[in-house]
Amino acid sequence: MNNQNKYDQLRRDYPVFTYKGFSKKMHNYGLTVTYQFAVGEQFTFSPKTTFYSKPADYNNINPELLDNILFHAGMVEMISYWKLTCSPTIHVEPFSLNKTQCAWWKKLFFLGLGEFFYRNAITPDPDTFITIVAPSPNTTTKKNCGNGNGYLIPVGGGKDSAVTLELLKNKNIKPFIINPRQAQTDTLAAAGLDKKTFFRMERQLDPRLLQLNNEGFLNGHTPFSALLAFYALAAAILSKRHTIVLSNESSANESTVRNSTVNHQYSKSIEFESDFRHYVNTYIADDLRYFSFLRPLTELQISALFSQMKAYHRGFRSCNAGSKTNSWCGKCPKCLFTFILLSVFLPSREVETIFGANLFHDPQMIPVAEELIGLWPAKPFECVGTTHEVQTALAVIISKYNEHTLPPVLAAIIKNIPANLALDRMNTLSTPPEKHFLNEDELKILTHHLHELH
Repeated sequence: MNNQNKYDQLRRDYPVFTYKGFSKKMHNYGLTVTYQFAVGEQFTFSPKTTFYSKPADYNNINPELLDNILFHAGMVEMISYWKLTCSPTIHVEPFSLNKTQCAWWKKLFFLGLGEFFYRNAITPDPDTFITIVAPSPNTTTKKNCGNGNGYLIPVGGGKDSAVTLELLKNKNIKPFIINPRQAQTDTLAAAGLDKKTFFRMERQLDPRLLQLNNEGFLNGHTPFSALLAFYALAAAILSKRHTIVLSNESSANESTVRNSTVNHQYSKSIEFESDFRHYVNTYIADDLRYFSFLRPLTELQISALFSQMKAYHRGFRSCNAGSKTNSWCGKCPKCLFTFILLSVFLPSREVETIFGANLFHDPQMIPVAEELIGLWPAKPFECVGTTHEVQTALAVIISKYNEHTLPPVLAAIIKNIPANLALDRMNTLSTPPEKHFLNEDELKILTHHLHELH
C-alpha cells in the first residue's frame, strides 16, 4: 500500500483524535505534566514533561496563566501522536479555541508537517485535512506574567545558540535546555556559565508511539521548534525571565523543496516567529516576548562570528546522527554543511581537528554537496543554510586551492559553482528591520560584533 492510500485508509479507520486533557503533579524538584491523547477508543497516549524548578518558583505565578501555557504546549505535543493516523477531526477537550485560534493551529499543522507529507508522498487537502473542534466552556483568558526581566535562551549545543550565549552572556540570562546532552552543558561551560544553573526540562514520549511506528503507522518530521516555543513560555515565567531569545537566522526562511512551502525549518522561520508572537500576545500574555537574536544574520555571518569563539570549538555539536554519542558522524548533510562554513573562516587543520577528518576527501559526500548547492529538487532535510550561501562558501574555499589539487568533493562540484561568488557585506546586517524583532539595544550588540569581524 502506498502512503497516500494508507493515509486515506487510516483517516477512514480512525476518524477522531482527541486531546483529552492534562494533569499536574508537584514534586520537591519541580512539576510533572502528563498529557492525555486518544485515537478513537483504540489507542491512548500519556507523554510526560517535567520542569525542574523549586516549589517556591510557583508561589507568585498565576495558575490560570500556567495552565493556559501548558494546554497550548499540549496542542503541539499532540502532533507527534496525531500524525500516526492523520485523523480528519481533532476534538480538543481541555479548553475552548475560537475560530481564529483554530485557523492558526490548522496552519501550523499544515506547514509544520510539510516535510512529513512530502517525504511520505502524501498530498493533503489544505482545507479539509483537519477540522478542529474545541467547544469546552472551561476556557482561560489572557493574563499578564507580573515581575520578571532578563533573557531565557534555549541552548541546543550547536554553533548558533553558542553565538547567542556569547554575545548576551553579560545580560541577565538563564539558559534553557530540554533533555540535556553533553554538547549543551559543554556550551555553557565554554561561555563561563555554571553548568548547574540552567533551566532544565525533560520530555518523555509515550512508548506506544514508537511501537505503532514500528507497526507501520505513519511517521515523520514534526515542528519541534514550535514545541520548544510553547514550553519556553512555561520556563520563562518559572525563571522570571519573560523574554525568550531564539538563535534562528535569516537562512531558515528558505524552503527545503524548491518552489514549494515545504520547509524543514518552518517553525524556525520568520513567518512562524511572527505568527507565534501575535498568538501569544493575543491569547496568553501581553508581557511575554519571543524573538530570534540572530534573525538579521546569514549562516555565513554566524559562522564568521563563531569561528572567533575558540572556547566553543571543542564541545559544540550540530550532528543529529551523532547526538547520542556526542560525536560528529562525518557522513550526514549537517556535518558537511558545518564543515563547509567553518572552512571559509578557519585553517583546514583546525576544521579537521573539530571533525576528526577532512570531509572534502570522502567521495560519499559528493551527492550531499550536490543537494546543498541546489542541484537536486530539494536541499537536505536538515537545518542548513541557503543554496546561495553554500555556493558562496564553496567558491571561497575552492579559490584557496590549485585546481589540480582539489579534493574529490570539491573537484566533483566545481563546475556548478559560479566563479564570481565572493563574501560581501559580512560586516553589515543582512535583514531589513521589518524582517526581525530585535530592539535597538539588541541590534547594537549584533552590529558591534559584526564590525569586529576581520
